[in-house]
Amino acid sequence: MKRFSVLLVALMLGVSVAQAEVVVVGNPAGPDSITLDQVRDIYLNRSKALPNGQRAVPYELAEGNATRETFHEAVTGRSGAQLKAFWSQQVFTGKGQPPQEIGTEAAMKSSVASTPGSIGYIDSAQVDDSVKVILKP
Repeated sequence: MKRFSVLLVALMLGVSVAQAEVVVVGNPAGPDSITLDQVRDIYLNRSKALPNGQRAVPYELAEGNATRETFHEAVTGRSGAQLKAFWSQQVFTGKGQPPQEIGTEAAMKSSVASTPGSIGYIDSAQVDDSVKVILKP
C-alpha cells in the first residue's frame, strides 16, 4: 500500500519514476573507463582517440531517438538542431564526418561489441556481457 501511495504521489507531481539511464559502452577490448570530457571531445570531433590511445570509432543513434536526446543533453549539452548545424559546418569545411548512425540500441550494442575501439551509448537496461560500461554520465 505504501509503494502504491508513493507511485501515485510521483505521478500526480509529474515525476517520471521510470526514467531511463543512459550509459556509454565500449568494446570489451577497449579501455575500462573514460571521462565525460573525453566522450564529449570524441562526439564533437575534438579527439579521435580513446584513453588507451586506440583510434575511437563512435556510433550515434538515429535522430529522434529518446536515448540519443538524453545522451547529448548529458554529454555534449547540445540539442538535435545544434548537432545538425555543428556537423553541417564540420562537413562543409572538411573538418570531419559525423559518427555513423545506428538504427536501434540492439544494433548499437552489436556494432560496439564487434568493432575494436568503438564506443556508443544505450539504455542501461540493454547492457549485457557483449559490451562494457565505461561511463555513466
